[in-house]
Amino acid sequence: MVRSILLLVLLALPTLAAEPIPTPAPPPKRPVHTYSIVARDPDTGELGVAVQSHWFSVGATVPWAEAGVGAVATQSFVDPSYGKLGLELMRVGRSGPEALAGLLAADSASQVRQVAMIDAKGRVAAHTGAKCVAAAGHIVGENFSVQANMMEKDTVWPAMAKAFRETKGDLAERMLVALEAAEAQGGDIRGKQSAGLIVVSGKASGRPWMDRKFDLRVDDHPAPLKELRRLVTLQRAYNLMNEGDLAIERNDTEGALKAYSAAEALVPGNAEMVFWHAVSLVNVGKVDEALPLLQKTYKADARWKELLKRLPKSGLLPEDPKLMNRLLGR
Repeated sequence: MVRSILLLVLLALPTLAAEPIPTPAPPPKRPVHTYSIVARDPDTGELGVAVQSHWFSVGATVPWAEAGVGAVATQSFVDPSYGKLGLELMRVGRSGPEALAGLLAADSASQVRQVAMIDAKGRVAAHTGAKCVAAAGHIVGENFSVQANMMEKDTVWPAMAKAFRETKGDLAERMLVALEAAEAQGGDIRGKQSAGLIVVSGKASGRPWMDRKFDLRVDDHPAPLKELRRLVTLQRAYNLMNEGDLAIERNDTEGALKAYSAAEALVPGNAEMVFWHAVSLVNVGKVDEALPLLQKTYKADARWKELLKRLPKSGLLPEDPKLMNRLLGR
């Protein structure tokens, strides 16, 4: 309640309050020893957060992002309200640094917090409290901030910054490489357990479910970064499948088949993608190309054949008995 009142006060002020507004905070119990990155892609405007920690389900509390608004990482003795309130402040026009400064000023436990915020214009700031467990620190760069606490070595966050600056690719890839660079330096002093990655569009579409390009969590895994990379690849493939579906709706057969093929190339062992690619080929008259794909799915699991039988009644395949016999290998 007090934090909500504080937010209303901050929103009402034309500039940040000169004097800190105190607010009581429950005594923190233990730190979430974590390394993370908040970042913006200057070409696309995409915003993102990526994190790894020796803590269960770190993706549920540390990363926050909203399309066209900003991104937040809140960690150490984590206070999730920094995520919610930080995004609310940036949504109404506060810069990332202004939002962070205002919330820190109102936090009586700011000395144990580690927080980073970036807004949709790339304005970024970070805070590492004096009582965060060593090794702890952050680096703020152009369109990004990396931060870490309770690390094995103080080389973790410099390695993250270097990796992010030097890596080519989209925002998800660059953030993943930054996390991998942290782990290569020893990462968390107690090991690894969970990870998360969020990427949102640079501009809000009014359809939040469309604005989240990646929203992935590895809650408990012996190799969370390896698993997170696998999920990112899988998400890329499903994003391509969605592009193919949209192309079908536009009667862009060539574009659809190109997207489906690219998805399969990313995850060649995924029967789901092979199956729906084959169905799309059938619907555009390319039955000969569809048949080997269907046979591939049948070998993986005979239930794909049963599913195919059910598609004509749903309008997903033609009501043509001869065609169905051919597709089913009769």
